[in-house]
Amino acid sequence: MTPQSESTLSPPSGAAAPSGRAPVTDPVNLPTGPISVAERRTLDRERRRVLLAGSVGQFIEFYDFTLYGLSALTLSALFFPDVSPAIALLSTFAAFGVAFFVRPLGGLFFGALGDRYGRRPVLYVTLLTIGIATTAIGLLPTYAQIGVLAPILLVICRLLQGFSAGGESVGAPAFVFEHAPKARRGFWLNITLAATALPSVVGGTLILVLSQSMSAASFEAWGWRIPFLIALPLALFGLWIRSHTEESEAFKEVQRTQQAQQKEHTPIRDAFRENWLQMLQVIMVMGLTAMGFYFLSGYFVTYVQTAGDLSREAALLANAAAMLLYALVLPVAGLIGDRFGRKPMLIVGAAAIAVLSVPAFMLVTSGSFPLALIGQFLFVLAVCTYGGGCYTFFVEIFTTRTRFTSAAVSYNVGYAVFGGTAPFIGTWLVGATDFGASPGIYMAVAAAVVFLVLILTNIPETHPLKRVSTTGAIK
Repeated sequence: MTPQSESTLSPPSGAAAPSGRAPVTDPVNLPTGPISVAERRTLDRERRRVLLAGSVGQFIEFYDFTLYGLSALTLSALFFPDVSPAIALLSTFAAFGVAFFVRPLGGLFFGALGDRYGRRPVLYVTLLTIGIATTAIGLLPTYAQIGVLAPILLVICRLLQGFSAGGESVGAPAFVFEHAPKARRGFWLNITLAATALPSVVGGTLILVLSQSMSAASFEAWGWRIPFLIALPLALFGLWIRSHTEESEAFKEVQRTQQAQQKEHTPIRDAFRENWLQMLQVIMVMGLTAMGFYFLSGYFVTYVQTAGDLSREAALLANAAAMLLYALVLPVAGLIGDRFGRKPMLIVGAAAIAVLSVPAFMLVTSGSFPLALIGQFLFVLAVCTYGGGCYTFFVEIFTTRTRFTSAAVSYNVGYAVFGGTAPFIGTWLVGATDFGASPGIYMAVAAAVVFLVLILTNIPETHPLKRVSTTGAIK
């Protein structure tokens, strides 16, 4: 179905539907023609289940990833004890970044399977795998118990996490996108992605409760393992939720078309041949939000303690509050993106990040809890404004036939290069410059570069009702 033909299937706004029938307002996801009220209610229930399944999956994936960042100081002491604290922390964040560099491979592998066989079976495998890998971290013996094998096993678990997350991180948003009402795609996608902020709240609160309810020796001996061991039961719960969903009509239509034409479908070849330019654009656009998100969720708890001289409890509380604000503001930004388009949100958001990053990071490292909280809030508002465009843009720019593969590869490359390295680079910059806000300068420069790219190049508007370029795909 071409974008032009799609736009002709919906009745004009305000057009009357036959008695007892609901007008089709979302032809991408539905058969053409009117459907009954009962069918509409069934569809709405299915959509809500998909939204819940996607959000739960994103929560579990980022819970698993966030725990590592929240526990960085503890892990550095347990798995890298034979070096200085600074080198141990750098080593811990290097292991954090390793997982991101296998994410594009996971995206390529799971994306091709998802475009060929469907989103649902792939999302079962990715969610279960990341749950197993995270639980395994909670079971690992430490350096004191098995020596150098301990950090090696830690890195292997991180590689497994990253490989499975390469499929999960894009598969769930793509699955939700293909079920979402066309006029509310930004809102639906940003609800799903808002779930990625809640793990910092839940994980941070859990670590705070555990660390406050037991001695420091008990926490370092076994208490830190408890949040990791919860990952597998959470993954099993997510699988149960996903078992009550169906593939989207958009994907089913692609499968029927390919079967009727007896065409061989090669998702990897087709993605790189047809979408290479869009994939480069997604790498750039998503790279900036990856930096912002992983500074918030994977670095700030450690950063506030090491560069801001606040306690672990204060750092966890401030970050939990900031991530809760992120989860509340991001869907609102998605609604605004549905109203004004993706590209205006990207431009305004990039400008806001460029302007606010240095002041925000200076507040975060001020040594004052209220000021650290305000600094994180400022940074959250800027990143969420940008998120009002980017989280829909990166799946909306691709067609259904190659969406999973194209988005998974480009998204995960952006996250690997810019997100996975953010905590490591931030830690190195503070040590090399002795200036606490130096990671904010790094963030501001990256945002300024992306702002110029958005203004000066042909990055398209992908909103189906506001598109001025034929480059963006809406099917």
